Amino acid sequence: MSGIEIRHLRAAIAVAEKGSFTKAAIALNMTQPNLSKQVQELEDYLGVVLFIRSNQGVILTEPCETFLEDAELLLFALDRAVEKTRALGQGVGDILNFGSSPYVDPYLVSVMLSVRLPNHPELSLRTSNAYSEELCRQVLLARLDVALVASGLPDPRLNFFEIATRPFYVVFRDQDRLARSMTVSLNDFHERVWILFGRQVHPTLYDQLRRRADELGTRPRGVHHVTSAEQAACLIHHHGAFAFLTEIGAWRIARDGLTMRPLADKELVVRTDLVTRADDESQLIGEFLRAAVPKLQQQSSIRRDRLVLAG
Repeated sequence: MSGIEIRHLRAAIAVAEKGSFTKAAIALNMTQPNLSKQVQELEDYLGVVLFIRSNQGVILTEPCETFLEDAELLLFALDRAVEKTRALGQGVGDILNFGSSPYVDPYLVSVMLSVRLPNHPELSLRTSNAYSEELCRQVLLARLDVALVASGLPDPRLNFFEIATRPFYVVFRDQDRLARSMTVSLNDFHERVWILFGRQVHPTLYDQLRRRADELGTRPRGVHHVTSAEQAACLIHHHGAFAFLTEIGAWRIARDGLTMRPLADKELVVRTDLVTRADDESQLIGEFLRAAVPKLQQQSSIRRDRLVLAG
């Protein structure tokens, strides 16, 4: 093989993403022998083994992980160049790929979408939604230009622009004695039944809460795991449990016999950040950040001052 071709990159990336040669071949609409041949050609050219086959699928070697990190960036940069060129050919202006977390206040998302840039009057924001850690990964891979995330994992390769910091909220029956308090603490829920988002939904927030509970010596009598605030509402009514949620999730369900209270603990906060790649020197991104960050911070502050407790 005289050099690496795009088909080799797509083959390796597909195998890594699907964890299987069979599934990757189906996704690429090719035969498995043809896919295996392309991966073998790539391995021969690089002089390393990229994948180790096992009964559970494939295992990525360390050289493979290193190679794919840059290969994904290269391939996406090519795809984006094609997309932008076609858009310009069709008379479409600048495109900015924006992602947001479901834990972020939807109002802030609408503020983001309202940002206008004088030097880019035809700017178009293409939006997507995912959990915060996945959004950070997408920004690192340059699949997103900017993302609005809730408590994303710190990474020196990313810039985090703080927009707002809000406490956790606890939702419970409005007849509980804690409803007489304006705030609550983790110790109030010792040996009570807790409702938490599953760790796969937001590992950072989940670990933050459980770690703080361990530090305080507070433990639940039992834990239910959910993927949505609405699921938590049913469990609160059924079991008299206490749901630890973000402010937005709490607001969605704090009605019909349920109330919400902020968790008064400086170690337990949900921080909203606007995230970009640290090495992104795009003039468009810089101008967008200068316009968006102050506007988001201002609107977040106004919205916080206007909100009152439900129930």
